[in-house]
Amino acid sequence: MSGISRRRLLRRGLAAAAGFSGLGVATRLAAGYGLVPPDGGGIFGPGDTLTYAAHRLLVGDAPAREFPRHMISAAPFPNTPDPPNEEYTRLQAGGFTDWRLQVDGLVERPLSLSLDELRQFPSRSQITQLACEEGWSYIAEWTGVALADLLAAAGMRSGARFVACHPMDPWWEAIDMADALHPQTIVATGMNGSALPATFGGPLRMRVPRQLGYKSVKYLVRLQVVDSVRDLGRGLGGSNPEIGYAWYAGI
Repeated sequence: MSGISRRRLLRRGLAAAAGFSGLGVATRLAAGYGLVPPDGGGIFGPGDTLTYAAHRLLVGDAPAREFPRHMISAAPFPNTPDPPNEEYTRLQAGGFTDWRLQVDGLVERPLSLSLDELRQFPSRSQITQLACEEGWSYIAEWTGVALADLLAAAGMRSGARFVACHPMDPWWEAIDMADALHPQTIVATGMNGSALPATFGGPLRMRVPRQLGYKSVKYLVRLQVVDSVRDLGRGLGGSNPEIGYAWYAGI
């Protein structure tokens, strides 16, 4: 059966299961295709699974909306007024020259990159909205390196399913390969034509415009390629799912 035929079959099956037999049947069908999110258990698990599977099938690799330059927000809300810890303050005082981004896990060539080394990769820019579930959304121009380029440089091994994004603060998240390899997913080094401000997660943050803002992890120091997130934290795929938010926050 072709990939398109399988996709049509699963799409119709999910719709029928959700419409006539309940979320439990839809969850079992999604599981057969590997479309159960890390937080797919528990009371909200069936709904989270249906949302994730439906998005992956219906949205595919469609991009997030990009905006013209005149729509960039004039005064976006930073949401992070204070440095995350003393180590960050020390690195900031040195102009972040000692900041490193590790790329490891299921890779052939683990990387440890300075900001200058990151800037040697091809640069990508996009004007997208950071959509916040708490209401402080804004539009900005983000510049950085495609996550796909970093993963290619590191050489992902077979079995890789997620990229865990670890920051200097505790708020880590993981994304699946559909978003990790999407051309709009970048490791951002700049915002609105300047270096990424500390109050917006500088010097490095993830930018995942196809999901809500909490997936765009700030103060990024490590990208860990894994086949499962069950041994990370509480096994739910991130800090935000551990406090009640959905792991998959597609928009």
